[in-house]
Amino acid sequence: MAIEKQQIKKRWRIRTGERQAILLIGDLLATAIAIFLGLYFWAQKDWLDFSWAFLDQRAPFWFFLLPLLWVLLLVEIYDVKKATRRTDVIRGILTASVISFGIYLVIFFISDPNSLPRRGVFFFILAATIFTLIWRLIYIKIFTAPLFMRRALMIGAGKAGSTLAAMLSEIKPGPFILVGYIDDDQEKLGKEINGFPVVGNGEQLTTLISELQISDLIFAISGELKPDLFRAVLNAAENDIEVTSMPTLYEEVFGRVPILLLQSDWILRSFIDQTHTSGVYESVKRLIDIFGSIVCLLVMICLFPLIALGILIDSGLPILYSQMRVGKYGQPYRILKFRTMYQDAEKDGVARTATENDARITRFGKFLRRSHIDELPQLFNILKGENSIVGPRAEQIELVNKFQQQIPFYRARLFVRPGLTGWAQMNQRYATTVEDTVVKLEYDLYYIKKRNLLLDFTIILRTVGAVLGLKGL
Repeated sequence: MAIEKQQIKKRWRIRTGERQAILLIGDLLATAIAIFLGLYFWAQKDWLDFSWAFLDQRAPFWFFLLPLLWVLLLVEIYDVKKATRRTDVIRGILTASVISFGIYLVIFFISDPNSLPRRGVFFFILAATIFTLIWRLIYIKIFTAPLFMRRALMIGAGKAGSTLAAMLSEIKPGPFILVGYIDDDQEKLGKEINGFPVVGNGEQLTTLISELQISDLIFAISGELKPDLFRAVLNAAENDIEVTSMPTLYEEVFGRVPILLLQSDWILRSFIDQTHTSGVYESVKRLIDIFGSIVCLLVMICLFPLIALGILIDSGLPILYSQMRVGKYGQPYRILKFRTMYQDAEKDGVARTATENDARITRFGKFLRRSHIDELPQLFNILKGENSIVGPRAEQIELVNKFQQQIPFYRARLFVRPGLTGWAQMNQRYATTVEDTVVKLEYDLYYIKKRNLLLDFTIILRTVGAVLGLKGL
């Protein structure tokens, strides 16, 4: 692979947080235009009357909160990877538009006649959809250009570095331009590993950074570090070159913890310390669990007759399904769910994970799963403190015993209460193989490390979108 030399000024190399800020500013500008158009057309007496009379109108306060609601509905496409893919962007914006219209129709029909500005809200949603789509397509065109991309060298062409490089190469467009590797193994020099060349060793690092216009170094060496390479990396950091460790970059780009690339004592050296949270967070999270479960239980009570009738007609009794699961610190507890599988689905006594198009799932059960309605009875577990609204999925005892023998760090997911929804559930569908379960565990451990109220709120919003869009797992 030829090494591409590009003169790129450092000030244009935009990082993940900066990209998200740009996306947010652009979306807010798009909704500001939409608010203006909504007010304008709301005030029109007929289609040809382009007066500015709307300036004298006093719109209700909630009308000016519509941009906030719109931005919240776009939370899925603030993921910088999805924000650069046209199909994900178009799907995300159209989903936000449909949900917005749906919410407004519900409010409209339960409100007093003529109490809501139909024309104003209609034009706001229409304009927000159009201008947000235009802005996001402009963002993709501009901010995926080489001018705005960071250029990186991977320090270490071993298992960790080459695996990460291969994963990064599958992202189109990528988070940055990976130029190649730096490695002190003479046998690797000049060779290509997973599509990227080994361009030099530690002694050449300083020169290569200048020649190749490098802005970032990715540190992927877990073994002994030679003094020359160590000094070169420190010198680069002192000269405003971003130095990022492999686990940190992996988490930033993929939202997961690279468990197969970590040393066996990682959980003792790093993970446990990083999982501690403040008492304020735990208290607020518990209050949200209690309040949210009470509200959702009221909804479940209203839906129960219809759900029970659907299950009864489709596959008979029982309506509810009970099963033992593993909770925080490995404590077993019993959950309740609406039954979505045929009776005696595991009559041989062997616990199995559900798969896509699972023959054990009933026709009505597919709808319950895709809408997440089957999980609602677990709200009683949340009130009792056995579950949380957000957390890793609660697994069967037999599966936990099996996976902790096959997958490193699997038991670490039991450091927190399991959840009705979670980071892993939002980012990956059915785990049908051990490899799929590894990926889900990586998402779970990322959540446990990073958990905070903002992340919990983001997961809840994405879950609402999944429920309304029937994208259940």
